Amino acid sequence: MDRYLDPQPTPEDLRIEGGLRPQRFQEYIGQSKVKENLKVAIEAALGRGEPLDHVLLYGPPGLGKTSMAWVISKEMGVGIRITSGPVLERTGDLAAILTSLRDGDILFIDEIHRLNPSIEEMLYPAMEEFKLDLIVGQGPGAKTLRLDVPRFTLIGATTRLGLLTSPLRNRFGVVLRLDFYGLEELKEIVLRSATIIGVHIDPSGAEEIAKRARGTPRIANRLLKRVRDYAEARAEGVITLQVAKRALELMDIDEAGFDTLDRKFLLTIIEKFGGGPVGIDTLAASLGEERGTLEEVYEPYLIQEGFIKRTPKGRVATDRAYRHFNLRFPSHPDQKGLPLEE
Repeated sequence: MDRYLDPQPTPEDLRIEGGLRPQRFQEYIGQSKVKENLKVAIEAALGRGEPLDHVLLYGPPGLGKTSMAWVISKEMGVGIRITSGPVLERTGDLAAILTSLRDGDILFIDEIHRLNPSIEEMLYPAMEEFKLDLIVGQGPGAKTLRLDVPRFTLIGATTRLGLLTSPLRNRFGVVLRLDFYGLEELKEIVLRSATIIGVHIDPSGAEEIAKRARGTPRIANRLLKRVRDYAEARAEGVITLQVAKRALELMDIDEAGFDTLDRKFLLTIIEKFGGGPVGIDTLAASLGEERGTLEEVYEPYLIQEGFIKRTPKGRVATDRAYRHFNLRFPSHPDQKGLPLEE
């Protein structure tokens, strides 16, 4: 089932994100600490006339890791090649990319935690010494050939920092986490995107979209497009507060930014398991979802916003989750949530 609130990119997202992508730090909204750290590193590298240190960006999907890599390339004044871990299947693929780079260029690898181990081993000397070790021939006659590659910067992006091997992680000089965005930042992003795609929107309408975007720019832009469609079909093309509310209600997205699947996730913990704790595998079986999907798609925002918490015994619904469904938080484990008094 396709979800409006899934932070993973759809083909439509990828088509339009290029046009919405910021080019410079002053256009990149949010992530102040990340930008400040990168500005210092870039200024120092330019001052020395050297490539930027290798950079690792991590955090939930849809927060702008690829956009940040583009901004870094613009600020450094160098080219950028974009690929992803699953795409690099053979060592020859990596060798072809590295040898085609120019001095100072950026190689961006998305989902770097999914690199083939042989590719990862090949990256080590390339990252440290700008050397590429190739094996020519087979069997007893095989020889190792060491080639020079241009001095490049590797920017890796991952949603699962814990899945990176220590040798690879330790070779990055700059490691930065991208966090969920605040309401005002998302509102500014929606207003900027609306201007770029030519949508008439009130600040109140932009704020309503931002409130339900789960702290994620990709989701905010996706909701903006769907609300735009509703406005053009039902409201003369102008997104006001009321138009935004009606469109988002039609999409079944509530004021907390939850859709049907999110509410099912929380209610399963509350109703089937008495609010928890419940193990993630048991929860996955009850919902008919994969464990990885729950951990990568559902949980990050729910934990960040305080609707659930992880404990050694499993997931637990918080008082805020009960209040979202107008239920009273149980005073002891055996008591079920009761409706709040009117």
